[in-house]
Amino acid sequence: MSCYIICMPTSSGVVARLSTAARQLRSTGGALTVMALVVGAATGLGAVAFRWLITKATWIFTGHADYSAVGLGQHPPHPWLPWLGPWFVVLVPAVGGLIYGPMIQRWAPEARGHGVPEVMLAVSQRGGRIAGRVAVVKSLASAITIGSGGSVGREGPIVQIGSALGSRIAQWARLPETKVRTLVACGAASGIAATFNAPIAGVFFALELLLRDFTAESFGMVVLAAVVASVIGRAILGDVPFLQLPAFEVHHFGAYVLFAVLGVIAGVVGVIFTRVLYGTEDLADKLWKGPEWARPAVGGLVLGLLLLAVPQMYGVGYPVLQAGVQGKYVIGVLLILMVAKVVATSLSIAIGGSGGVFAPSLFIGGMLGAAFGAVVNQLFPASSGPAGAFAIIGMGAVFAGAARAPITAVLILFELTGEYTIILPLMLAIVLATGVSRALSRDSIYTLKLRRRGIEIDARAADPRLSEKTLADVMEPPPASIGEKVTLQSAARRLLSSGRGSLPVVTDGLLVGQLRADRVAAAMETEDSPGQLTVSDVIDDVPRARTTTVLRRGLEALRRHEYPDGGLAVTDDEGRLVGWVTHRTLLRTLTAPVPLAPNAPAGTALARLRPVRGGGSRLGDSASRRSKTPAPERPTGGGR
Repeated sequence: MSCYIICMPTSSGVVARLSTAARQLRSTGGALTVMALVVGAATGLGAVAFRWLITKATWIFTGHADYSAVGLGQHPPHPWLPWLGPWFVVLVPAVGGLIYGPMIQRWAPEARGHGVPEVMLAVSQRGGRIAGRVAVVKSLASAITIGSGGSVGREGPIVQIGSALGSRIAQWARLPETKVRTLVACGAASGIAATFNAPIAGVFFALELLLRDFTAESFGMVVLAAVVASVIGRAILGDVPFLQLPAFEVHHFGAYVLFAVLGVIAGVVGVIFTRVLYGTEDLADKLWKGPEWARPAVGGLVLGLLLLAVPQMYGVGYPVLQAGVQGKYVIGVLLILMVAKVVATSLSIAIGGSGGVFAPSLFIGGMLGAAFGAVVNQLFPASSGPAGAFAIIGMGAVFAGAARAPITAVLILFELTGEYTIILPLMLAIVLATGVSRALSRDSIYTLKLRRRGIEIDARAADPRLSEKTLADVMEPPPASIGEKVTLQSAARRLLSSGRGSLPVVTDGLLVGQLRADRVAAAMETEDSPGQLTVSDVIDDVPRARTTTVLRRGLEALRRHEYPDGGLAVTDDEGRLVGWVTHRTLLRTLTAPVPLAPNAPAGTALARLRPVRGGGSRLGDSASRRSKTPAPERPTGGGR
């Protein structure tokens, strides 16, 4: 007992010293460096494991190492199910969907889709916080999606996997938000570096698309992580160029005109790919009325029919891309493969699959460039190079047109091929493709997914709460609704008793509009027989937004309406009314106390703002001191 009593203070002191040392380590730059190296190593190993999962899943589902490598017109059967013949590819995506659909729905809905927009959102508006389970679910779901025929890429998943690892490590170490974002970018860069053997492109992918920060500290940390991941990837997977490019030289300056034309066309194709992708998703949303977990299985049957017609669309399709670069397909086949990839990738994402759009954009650009090069060789044989060079340039240009990441596009194509001779034509085509894409579309293939959810990545509100809070966080209970068939006389009495200027109109549980007091008054004043009118005769549209819409976007929709005083209706995904937002909501949100930021610089308004009882706030130390000073007691008439 005495020993226990003596040892307790000693043990407590050790724990306290360790805790103090940990805090001091977290506050130094060396700690961030160590964590960046850990993130790079973990993501590098994760990328190798993810590629192994894809290989094994493909082998299980098809009995082949890569089913897309089959020759034109060939449909080899599954060696374990020879009696099905080529028809097994119709069933395989549905079986895969039955596995990854419930998995995503149950554990990580953010793992659905191509992943990069979710990371962009986490970095820009959520302090870089990503749930750790995303890495596990994304790995399994994407491997099953690709292995069962999903025509998607592996770069989006590995970016999300690496980012989730970086975020989890940063949160475990209780780092401030700025350093959490840096480690998220380290994970993304490490994933690209290890997967494609492209450390430079991985760094600029993370900085250009995710972090949007080129400061010395963030750049250094991201480089360290990418180098470690690339070394691990090369040690295990080998150090060879991703694509073998035919010998290429520009013999005639007129060839740059051809590269420029290809860049313009590629920019248009990149925008078309983006619009088809989300148009297909909208169509699937409109047609599918069942549970989300079953959507990949049912949609997989449609994808399977496409794979039966064009088996080259199975999985990522790198062997097909390599064959196109080497000039093994005629022009007609190249164009068919390009269009089929647009459709197959859009369908794979629309049905709820998990995979990236980076590799599909390279595939589409490669087929476009190879077809363009073949046409040029026939028309201008003296001034053009091999079709494979045009294919490489098309790959970078279509990706730039879709993703609006010209620096990453130039660097990754250079690293994938190891050929410096293509740099000048590549830069020219990519810059033109990016310019054309910006002229035709406001958003990239990544930011459009977020804008469709009411999230603006590039524009930040003056008050961060307007971009951080969703309508679900601040909405009030909706007012009592009214039906379309209610008579105008009854509706007028309901309006008066509610004390509101408008009431929502609901039919069969769905919001259809609003009933405004001014329109009711006008109808009763001008109509000869107002008693025969119903709510449907004077109904007005109502500004509405979904629960996941950020507050700032909801308020923009409210202000754009001709009658903003009524309020903004908040609905769920099915269109059912679940809440209401008014200008009072904005005032209540902006006047609420802001918690003290743990790392806010001293002297800033945010550092001085303290929450107090009663919902108010105190600014400055002097006000705080005054609040803590007890007021002098005043004698009362009845005191002793």
